[in-house]
Amino acid sequence: MTANPFFAPSDLPYHLPPFEEIAEEHYLPAFERGMAEQLAEVAAISGSPEPPTFDNTIAALERSGRILDRVSTVFFNQVSSDSTPGTREIQKEITPRLAKHGDTIKLDPALFKRIKELHAVRETLADDEAWLLDRYHTDFVRAGAELDDQDKQRLMELNDELSRLSTEFEQNLLADTSAAAVVVDDPARLDGISVEGAAETAKARGLDGKYAISLILPTGQPALSGLTDRDLRERLHKAATGRGGTANAGIVTRMARLRAERARLLGYAHHADYVVADQTAPEPQAVTDMLAKLVPAAVANANAEAEALRAEAGFDLEPWDWAFYAEKVRNARFNLDTARMRPYFELDRVLRDGVFYAAGKLYGLTFTDRPDLRGYHPDVRVFEVFEEDGTPLGLFLGDYYARESKRGGAWMNSLVKQSDLLGEAPVVVNNLNIVKPPPGEPTLLTFSEVNTMFHEFGHALHALFSDVRFPRVSGTAVPRDFVEYPSQVNEMWAVWPEILANYARHHETGEPMPQEMVDRMLEAERFNQGYATVEYLAAALLDWAWHTEGGAAEVTDWESFENHALSQAGLDHPLIPPRYRSTYFAHIWSSGYSAGYYSYIWSEVLDADTVEWFKENGGLRRANGDRFRRELLSKGGSIDPMSAFQTFRGRVPDIAPLLARRGLS
Repeated sequence: MTANPFFAPSDLPYHLPPFEEIAEEHYLPAFERGMAEQLAEVAAISGSPEPPTFDNTIAALERSGRILDRVSTVFFNQVSSDSTPGTREIQKEITPRLAKHGDTIKLDPALFKRIKELHAVRETLADDEAWLLDRYHTDFVRAGAELDDQDKQRLMELNDELSRLSTEFEQNLLADTSAAAVVVDDPARLDGISVEGAAETAKARGLDGKYAISLILPTGQPALSGLTDRDLRERLHKAATGRGGTANAGIVTRMARLRAERARLLGYAHHADYVVADQTAPEPQAVTDMLAKLVPAAVANANAEAEALRAEAGFDLEPWDWAFYAEKVRNARFNLDTARMRPYFELDRVLRDGVFYAAGKLYGLTFTDRPDLRGYHPDVRVFEVFEEDGTPLGLFLGDYYARESKRGGAWMNSLVKQSDLLGEAPVVVNNLNIVKPPPGEPTLLTFSEVNTMFHEFGHALHALFSDVRFPRVSGTAVPRDFVEYPSQVNEMWAVWPEILANYARHHETGEPMPQEMVDRMLEAERFNQGYATVEYLAAALLDWAWHTEGGAAEVTDWESFENHALSQAGLDHPLIPPRYRSTYFAHIWSSGYSAGYYSYIWSEVLDADTVEWFKENGGLRRANGDRFRRELLSKGGSIDPMSAFQTFRGRVPDIAPLLARRGLS
């Protein structure tokens, strides 16, 4: 075996992982050495004869585990973005071992004793040190450091099984989503969507001469808005909603019970109580109240939309009809054919003249292609990011195309976290799942995909602008119900007139999108918001039900539980399934959002209020960007996030802008 590239820091710019040198055979040895090295470092800390100080305990913990950090960031990024049978086997083996490793550290009584002694005198420390120490103390207590030995043993058993089940859920879903792709023989049935794209998708699966529609992660599939073949729409919808129904059925009920038991062991009423205790929401009831407050108006709006769609169709609709007839009503009401908009949203132009251009106008950033630096897949593009004065800031990687080896959805990962303590600058990657066109064809986006590019780049900016001492609080290391806030704010620039005019140009002629089309697009923004809000609330309340009631109810039939939960919430709408059903709800079973899917709309309260601030203060101005960066984005998790918001906004958040945005006033 060649020298393991994880054993020493990368010598590439910004410590970019040396992807060309990394092979699957390097992962397990690096994980094993990384864990062993960190345990030795922790043993030296906890066994030190010196009295605990911030530097010899907390800062020392921050410096520990460098090999483990390097291999973990690269490996789990690959598992999400470009998995292989080999990496999936490694994931099965290493995930429970990592859970045990984390428990070994956080349940070390000698180490916790040092942290506890320091925590008692934290007022003597500098502000950022006291805050970090408090985070460590909280982390250890929430991990079970104050339990007796018998309860610690049970906690480790629970964590081990949960880690195994989470990995199994994720891998089942990847396989099921791939297998559920809809394959057809007759291209005439594909009227309304790209036949060439379906042929290319089938070819990538080894199905030359056939046509395939691959599935994206949410329930709603983009092709449903265009396919004229109603039977094919039904088939596609049922393929989407049937994923995981066999493979993951037992996993979700078992995970709900295990999480509930773990929460009770740690002194909480249920898993949602445990989660919210470390979020910006003050208590679970506050989440329950906010979600419940939004339901009646959202359902009323959705019912009104359904009537308009039924009138257009001339018959009673089924769920697979909604997107198709919504497109027809949108076109009739606003004279807006979304298919005619796509030629104005070419991927590279949206990225350079939209996403990057907005960041330049607002924050003074510039972006330079680095073709000499390689990503983990040929489709990954690498850009170096500079401040306005030419100072290097970090690296940005864009991985925009869907592939069979990539999980669904869109997300941001940090490959290197900014940290003054470690002398590291940020390296971040954005992942989307845009269907790759045939060779030589342009990549034309829907406006939803444009919006997603701006959203995920908001996460990237949060990481790129991080200016903190310690890696534990770097970038997006903030509460789950706060992390979506900066990314949602960044969506506003997608429709800001100066930005939109710069990137929305025809990919062949360079002509700008006609103003009347722009006006109709903006006018139609609130169209179908009833549907969008109901499908989101249904998923959020489904998550909430699993993690408040599901663990205690000894659920054996996930589908009956789901139907009951939606009925109780008033969200069992016959035409609007949840954005995710339980068996393919990756956010809550494998991606860290358990009892936290509410965070999108919780963060949207802050987002909508912040958008109002930008508009009140002149919009796309450097002074505004500099203030948002200085007061909020640069802080990461180094201060209380709501204090950062109030410093920026000058007051507590107001829900009124959100209600107006979603038509719920």
